[in-house]
Amino acid sequence: MKNKIKHIFFDLDHTLWDFDRNSILAFKMIFKKFDIDINVDTFLETYRPINMKYWKLYREEKVDKQELRRARFIETFMDFDKNFSIETIDTMSEDYVDFLPLHNYLIDGAIDLLQYLHPKYNLHIITNGFEEVQNRKLLNSGIHHYFNTITNSEEAGVKKPNPFIFEHAILKSGAKFDNSIMIGDNYEADIKGAEAVGLDTICFNYHEEELPLENIQVFELKEIKNYL
Repeated sequence: MKNKIKHIFFDLDHTLWDFDRNSILAFKMIFKKFDIDINVDTFLETYRPINMKYWKLYREEKVDKQELRRARFIETFMDFDKNFSIETIDTMSEDYVDFLPLHNYLIDGAIDLLQYLHPKYNLHIITNGFEEVQNRKLLNSGIHHYFNTITNSEEAGVKKPNPFIFEHAILKSGAKFDNSIMIGDNYEADIKGAEAVGLDTICFNYHEEELPLENIQVFELKEIKNYL
Protein backbone atom coordinates (compact mmCIF):
# COMPACT_ATOMS: atom_id res chain seq x y z
CA MET A 1 0.00 0.00 0.00
CA LYS A 2 2.79 2.44 0.89
CA ASN A 3 4.27 2.34 -2.60
CA LYS A 4 1.12 3.31 -4.50
CA ILE A 5 -0.48 5.85 -2.15
CA LYS A 6 0.24 9.51 -2.82
CA HIS A 7 -2.88 11.19 -1.42
CA ILE A 8 -4.52 10.65 1.98
CA PHE A 9 -8.05 11.90 2.66
CA PHE A 10 -9.04 12.29 6.30
CA ASP A 11 -12.37 12.75 7.96
CA LEU A 12 -12.17 15.42 10.69
CA ASP A 13 -14.58 14.87 13.61
CA HIS A 14 -13.84 11.80 15.75
CA THR A 15 -10.85 11.05 13.49
CA LEU A 16 -8.46 13.92 14.11
CA TRP A 17 -10.53 16.47 16.05
CA ASP A 18 -11.77 15.25 19.45
CA PHE A 19 -15.43 16.04 18.94
CA ASP A 20 -16.68 14.41 22.13
CA ARG A 21 -14.29 16.23 24.44
CA ASN A 22 -14.80 19.59 22.74
CA SER A 23 -18.56 19.13 22.63
CA ILE A 24 -18.71 18.65 26.42
CA LEU A 25 -16.95 21.98 26.91
CA ALA A 26 -19.27 23.74 24.45
CA PHE A 27 -22.35 22.40 26.23
CA LYS A 28 -21.00 23.53 29.60
CA MET A 29 -20.83 27.08 28.19
CA ILE A 30 -24.41 26.82 26.88
CA PHE A 31 -25.76 25.47 30.17
CA LYS A 32 -24.08 28.28 32.06
CA LYS A 33 -25.36 30.95 29.65
CA PHE A 34 -28.96 29.68 29.74
CA ASP A 35 -28.89 28.62 33.41
CA ILE A 36 -29.84 25.02 32.61
CA ASP A 37 -29.82 22.80 35.70
CA ILE A 38 -28.97 19.48 34.04
CA ASN A 39 -25.75 17.59 34.58
CA VAL A 40 -23.85 17.86 31.29
CA ASP A 41 -22.63 14.25 31.33
CA THR A 42 -26.19 13.01 31.95
CA PHE A 43 -27.50 15.25 29.17
CA LEU A 44 -24.90 13.94 26.72
CA GLU A 45 -25.83 10.32 27.39
CA THR A 46 -29.23 11.15 25.91
CA TYR A 47 -28.04 13.67 23.34
CA ARG A 48 -25.35 11.60 21.61
CA PRO A 49 -27.58 8.84 20.14
CA ILE A 50 -30.19 11.43 19.18
CA ASN A 51 -27.50 13.53 17.49
CA MET A 52 -26.19 10.46 15.63
CA LYS A 53 -29.74 9.66 14.48
CA TYR A 54 -30.23 13.14 13.03
CA TRP A 55 -26.79 13.19 11.40
CA LYS A 56 -27.73 9.93 9.65
CA LEU A 57 -30.97 11.54 8.46
CA TYR A 58 -28.95 14.57 7.32
CA ARG A 59 -26.55 12.34 5.34
CA GLU A 60 -29.57 10.68 3.74
CA GLU A 61 -31.03 14.11 2.78
CA LYS A 62 -34.10 13.45 4.97
CA VAL A 63 -33.59 16.55 7.11
CA ASP A 64 -31.87 19.82 6.27
CA LYS A 65 -29.25 21.72 8.23
CA GLN A 66 -31.76 23.74 10.27
CA GLU A 67 -33.90 20.67 11.08
CA LEU A 68 -30.80 18.80 12.26
CA ARG A 69 -29.70 21.64 14.50
CA ARG A 70 -33.16 22.20 15.98
CA ALA A 71 -34.48 18.66 16.32
CA ARG A 72 -31.52 17.20 18.18
CA PHE A 73 -31.87 19.88 20.88
CA ILE A 74 -35.66 19.77 21.10
CA GLU A 75 -35.80 15.97 21.36
CA THR A 76 -33.05 15.77 23.98
CA PHE A 77 -34.49 18.51 26.18
CA MET A 78 -37.93 16.86 25.97
CA ASP A 79 -36.44 13.82 27.68
CA PHE A 80 -35.56 16.11 30.61
CA ASP A 81 -39.01 17.79 30.60
CA LYS A 82 -37.46 21.04 29.38
CA ASN A 83 -39.39 23.06 26.84
CA PHE A 84 -37.85 26.07 25.17
CA SER A 85 -39.19 28.34 22.46
CA ILE A 86 -37.99 27.82 18.91
CA GLU A 87 -36.18 31.15 19.17
CA THR A 88 -34.28 29.96 22.25
CA ILE A 89 -33.50 26.59 20.65
CA ASP A 90 -32.16 28.37 17.56
CA THR A 91 -30.00 30.64 19.73
CA MET A 92 -28.64 27.65 21.65
CA SER A 93 -27.93 25.87 18.39
CA GLU A 94 -26.08 28.86 16.97
CA ASP A 95 -24.14 29.25 20.22
CA TYR A 96 -23.18 25.57 20.15
CA VAL A 97 -21.78 25.93 16.66
CA ASP A 98 -19.91 29.07 17.74
CA PHE A 99 -18.63 27.56 20.99
CA LEU A 100 -17.39 24.26 19.50
CA PRO A 101 -14.28 25.65 17.75
CA LEU A 102 -13.28 27.53 20.90
CA HIS A 103 -12.16 24.17 22.31
CA ASN A 104 -9.71 22.31 20.14
CA TYR A 105 -8.53 19.11 21.69
CA LEU A 106 -7.31 16.62 19.11
CA ILE A 107 -7.51 12.83 19.18
CA ASP A 108 -4.45 11.34 20.90
CA GLY A 109 -1.65 10.95 18.37
CA ALA A 110 -3.15 13.24 15.72
CA ILE A 111 -0.29 15.77 15.58
CA ASP A 112 2.36 13.06 15.64
CA LEU A 113 0.62 11.21 12.79
CA LEU A 114 0.23 14.34 10.66
CA GLN A 115 3.87 15.27 11.19
CA TYR A 116 4.85 11.75 10.11
CA LEU A 117 2.61 11.71 7.01
CA HIS A 118 2.96 15.30 5.80
CA PRO A 119 6.46 14.99 4.26
CA LYS A 120 5.53 11.74 2.50
CA TYR A 121 1.99 12.31 1.20
CA ASN A 122 -0.47 14.95 0.06
CA LEU A 123 -3.05 15.30 2.82
CA HIS A 124 -6.68 16.35 2.41
CA ILE A 125 -9.93 16.59 4.39
CA ILE A 126 -13.40 15.35 3.40
CA THR A 127 -16.04 16.29 5.97
CA ASN A 128 -19.81 16.32 6.32
CA GLY A 129 -19.52 19.06 8.93
CA PHE A 130 -20.71 22.59 8.33
CA GLU A 131 -18.23 24.66 6.34
CA GLU A 132 -17.98 27.64 8.69
CA VAL A 133 -17.35 25.42 11.69
CA GLN A 134 -14.94 22.92 10.16
CA ASN A 135 -12.59 25.58 8.83
CA ARG A 136 -12.44 27.22 12.26
CA LYS A 137 -11.74 23.86 13.91
CA LEU A 138 -8.81 23.26 11.57
CA LEU A 139 -7.39 26.75 12.06
CA ASN A 140 -7.93 26.97 15.82
CA SER A 141 -6.48 23.53 16.48
CA GLY A 142 -3.35 24.37 14.49
CA ILE A 143 -3.61 21.62 11.86
CA HIS A 144 -4.99 23.54 8.87
CA HIS A 145 -1.56 23.88 7.27
CA TYR A 146 -1.12 20.12 6.94
CA PHE A 147 -3.87 19.86 4.31
CA ASN A 148 -3.72 20.73 0.62
CA THR A 149 -7.49 20.72 0.13
CA ILE A 150 -10.58 20.71 2.33
CA THR A 151 -13.81 19.38 0.86
CA ASN A 152 -17.05 19.78 2.82
CA SER A 153 -20.54 18.55 2.09
CA GLU A 154 -22.03 22.03 1.68
CA GLU A 155 -19.52 22.80 -1.07
CA ALA A 156 -20.07 19.44 -2.79
CA GLY A 157 -23.86 19.60 -2.42
CA VAL A 158 -24.03 16.05 -1.03
CA LYS A 159 -22.79 14.23 2.07
CA LYS A 160 -20.66 11.16 2.56
CA PRO A 161 -21.33 8.35 1.66
CA ASN A 162 -22.66 9.85 -1.59
CA PRO A 163 -20.07 8.99 -4.28
CA PHE A 164 -20.08 12.52 -5.67
CA ILE A 165 -18.37 14.08 -2.63
CA PHE A 166 -15.44 11.66 -3.02
CA GLU A 167 -15.31 12.26 -6.76
CA HIS A 168 -15.40 16.02 -6.15
CA ALA A 169 -12.57 15.78 -3.60
CA ILE A 170 -10.41 13.67 -5.94
CA LEU A 171 -10.91 16.13 -8.81
CA LYS A 172 -10.26 19.13 -6.57
CA SER A 173 -7.05 17.64 -5.19
CA GLY A 174 -5.59 16.41 -8.47
CA ALA A 175 -5.39 12.91 -7.01
CA LYS A 176 -6.47 9.65 -8.62
CA PHE A 177 -8.68 6.94 -7.18
CA ASP A 178 -5.93 4.34 -7.46
CA ASN A 179 -3.31 6.36 -5.58
CA SER A 180 -5.52 7.61 -2.75
CA ILE A 181 -6.81 6.34 0.58
CA MET A 182 -9.62 7.46 2.90
CA ILE A 183 -9.21 7.41 6.70
CA GLY A 184 -12.25 7.97 8.89
CA ASP A 185 -14.21 6.77 11.90
CA ASN A 186 -17.67 6.30 10.41
CA TYR A 187 -18.00 2.92 8.71
CA GLU A 188 -21.07 3.86 6.66
CA ALA A 189 -20.06 7.36 5.62
CA ASP A 190 -16.26 7.19 5.39
CA ILE A 191 -15.41 3.58 4.69
CA LYS A 192 -18.30 2.17 2.65
CA GLY A 193 -18.66 5.49 0.86
CA ALA A 194 -15.01 5.55 -0.16
CA GLU A 195 -14.94 1.88 -1.10
CA ALA A 196 -17.91 2.44 -3.42
CA VAL A 197 -15.75 4.67 -5.64
CA GLY A 198 -12.72 2.40 -5.50
CA LEU A 199 -10.67 4.08 -2.78
CA ASP A 200 -8.56 2.13 -0.32
CA THR A 201 -9.60 2.73 3.28
CA ILE A 202 -8.47 2.55 6.88
CA CYS A 203 -11.14 2.74 9.56
CA PHE A 204 -10.11 4.49 12.75
CA ASN A 205 -12.50 2.44 14.86
CA TYR A 206 -13.17 5.16 17.40
CA HIS A 207 -16.61 3.78 18.16
CA GLU A 208 -15.28 0.22 18.64
CA GLU A 209 -17.77 -1.29 16.22
CA GLU A 210 -17.58 -4.81 14.87
CA LEU A 211 -16.39 -4.46 11.29
CA PRO A 212 -16.00 -6.96 8.45
CA LEU A 213 -12.68 -8.79 8.64
CA GLU A 214 -11.57 -7.55 5.23
CA ASN A 215 -11.51 -3.93 6.41
CA ILE A 216 -8.26 -2.49 7.71
CA GLN A 217 -9.02 -0.99 11.10
CA VAL A 218 -6.99 0.66 13.85
CA PHE A 219 -7.93 1.65 17.37
CA GLU A 220 -5.17 4.23 17.86
CA LEU A 221 -3.99 6.76 15.30
CA LYS A 222 -0.34 5.73 15.72
CA GLU A 223 -1.23 2.31 14.24
CA ILE A 224 -1.80 3.97 10.86
CA LYS A 225 1.98 4.27 10.51
CA ASN A 226 2.06 0.49 10.06
CA TYR A 227 0.21 0.88 6.77
CA LEU A 228 1.56 4.16 5.38
